Amino acid sequence: MTAQAASGPARRARSDRRNRQRGLKRFLPRTLFGRSILIIVTPVILAQAVATWIFYDRHWDTVTNRLAFGVAGDIAMVIAMLEHNPTPEGREWVLATTARSTDLIVTLEPGTPLPETKPPLRGLLERTLGKALEERVGRPFAINTRVAREWYEIRVQMAEGTLSVMSPERRLFTPTSYIFILWMIGSAAVLFAVAIVFMRNQIRPIKRLAAAADALGKGRDVVNFKMEGATEVRQAAAAFLQMRERIQRQITQRTEMLAGVSHDLRTPLTRMRLAIDMLGEGPEVEELMTDVSEMEAMIEGYLAFARGEGTEAVQPADLTRILNEAAAGARRDGTEVHLSVEPSMTLPLRPNAMRRCIANLLVNAGRHATTAWISASRQDGMIEILVDDDGPGIPANMREEVFKPFFRLDSSRNRETGGSGLGMTIARDVVRSHGGDITLDDSPFGGLRVVIRLPV
Repeated sequence: MTAQAASGPARRARSDRRNRQRGLKRFLPRTLFGRSILIIVTPVILAQAVATWIFYDRHWDTVTNRLAFGVAGDIAMVIAMLEHNPTPEGREWVLATTARSTDLIVTLEPGTPLPETKPPLRGLLERTLGKALEERVGRPFAINTRVAREWYEIRVQMAEGTLSVMSPERRLFTPTSYIFILWMIGSAAVLFAVAIVFMRNQIRPIKRLAAAADALGKGRDVVNFKMEGATEVRQAAAAFLQMRERIQRQITQRTEMLAGVSHDLRTPLTRMRLAIDMLGEGPEVEELMTDVSEMEAMIEGYLAFARGEGTEAVQPADLTRILNEAAAGARRDGTEVHLSVEPSMTLPLRPNAMRRCIANLLVNAGRHATTAWISASRQDGMIEILVDDDGPGIPANMREEVFKPFFRLDSSRNRETGGSGLGMTIARDVVRSHGGDITLDDSPFGGLRVVIRLPV
């Protein structure tokens, strides 16, 4: 009990950690390009931000303080000189000397006191200047930044009146901090642009490899594909080309084997049929003829299966036309078919293979139902084809089994009288060779629903 109680908080901690990780992943880019840019740019931006902050902080601690204390020192010197020589002649000499040797404009307003309520110091520069005036001057003061553009007015209370000092902004402020920040932002922008160009060139071979793999998965030809990019990407491309060759070689060998065996079996079957015809009539002869007919149907199934893996080229085809032709063929065989499709749905297909796929599904429906319904529509970048019937259906636990070659359900609708047991296998093989899939479900008409999803 103690171990279980201790494991509870540990499990909750692990669960919370996984939830935090999933929450963080929601904010990360989903593409390799975006993540690569993030990996390259983030450390640089952080380094520049730290450098900018350090420079900015040290700049205000040294340069700005030094400028502010310089202005405050000049004001303190002027006040000391005025108090040392308070005569009108001495006052004029001090003000004239200050105007010649400094950038300050100093005037004395006798009998004018400072207002009791001083405006608060706003901003870092005003606070730095205020600190310098408190240390160097040590008298009541007020700072006004709105008296003129690019000028600061500093009013200091003296015994005989108020000393007004106009200081140009350049004596209190230097634009080097802004220049540095702009330089850092500009260099970061240049780095970001270079990273984008570089990463696009590196990602392009990966995207081409992904497109080639997607085309191969959809059964389309991969043309003009060549190995390029970094060493790892070239290795992946070489492995892809080898895989494509092995798949094509395996398909070709299986196709040739099935076609050859099926063709070779036709000759002895033909001789057997002729021999049975010469035996006359009787129950035994009819049973033998039924077995031969079933073997011939199986051979035709072999050949159809082989042709489904053949070399038919993928080309733009009108799926609506293929469905109409398959429905017309099923109607000729006696199956009632209701068709509801969008007009002119064109997509890359192997037309004969897809026509065989739909025909197999309708033949299978016709053997076990009286009516079939076909519908096709575009949904979420895919084309969905539904084939419904009103037959007995297939149990849910056996629906995957019916796609196995030669599999039959003894007491269900999948017992294909006269068939080879390859109809559903061929249908799935054709659909998957186009990059889609085929599944089975319950039909709203009481029978089986076949769902085909094809990429556009």
